[in-house]
Amino acid sequence: MILSKLRKYKWAYSFYNFFHKKSLVYNIPHYKRLGINKKYYSSISLNDFKDLESPINLFDQYDSADLLQKKDFFKSLSKNKQKSLTQWSKDGYVILKSYFDEKQINSVNKQIDVLINNGKVQWGYHDKIMFAFRQSEAIKSCANNTELLGILKLLMNKEMSLFQSINFLKGSQQKAHSDFIHMTTFPYGNIIAVWVALEDITNDSGPLHYYPGSHKLPYVTNKDFDNIGSRFKLGKSNYSDYENHIEKIIQAEKLKKKVFLAKKGDVFIWHANLLHGGDPVTNVQSSRKSMVFHYYSNDSVCFHEITERPALRP
Repeated sequence: MILSKLRKYKWAYSFYNFFHKKSLVYNIPHYKRLGINKKYYSSISLNDFKDLESPINLFDQYDSADLLQKKDFFKSLSKNKQKSLTQWSKDGYVILKSYFDEKQINSVNKQIDVLINNGKVQWGYHDKIMFAFRQSEAIKSCANNTELLGILKLLMNKEMSLFQSINFLKGSQQKAHSDFIHMTTFPYGNIIAVWVALEDITNDSGPLHYYPGSHKLPYVTNKDFDNIGSRFKLGKSNYSDYENHIEKIIQAEKLKKKVFLAKKGDVFIWHANLLHGGDPVTNVQSSRKSMVFHYYSNDSVCFHEITERPALRP
């Protein structure tokens, strides 16, 4: 209870941040360039950038179906990959079937099992395994796959760097959300996610769901669900208020949900603002082994909008 109350105060996070200078100073040059008066440990939110115009990413302005055809790296990819990538601007996601082979996926699963059995995993909320790429060469190898990084650079038109990995044993059952509220950037939208199926996914195991084209909607920030705080305190709203706000948008925009029944080794890449989540798990005995990587661009201020914390980067 005491810890929960402390988390409402910005100084509590700033105190924690003070001792993580090495992982936070990357924001300082960006603050100076943008004219933002902040220390490396200070709270930061999109409200601090309200008077600044956010440059728009290339394929949020222009159609990837047209421009990608001119890129040399794009031409080097298989026809199936090319076809999927051209839908990026329209849909906000890319599906790459059987991207990682059986050997690579089995190696990841084996190393996760070893880490769990040795008690060396970092557990997050809802039994998520956080940052396992720091301990597993197999996971790191997937995250830093040369072609995959090239595809991310192609879609974002800039270099992208790995921020975190999350491994799942079960379906997340998370309600629809945009990654942007959790892993925020200024300029907007400079984060991209890669989800990997570590086994065949079924309807009863809580598969990934998503809303094609939802990335084109306005970004939802703290002010949109009455979560603007004061100088010393975070906003009064809860995460459930954010989820309810997103559900209202889905209904108002009449968005159509799709479910990804992935096969082992399939990859799903999504836009920073694509609405997505996890379906309910209807068979409690079923697993949904998977992992997701999040990558930030190197030219952005990176933080967490809800808690107003600068992001600790490796």
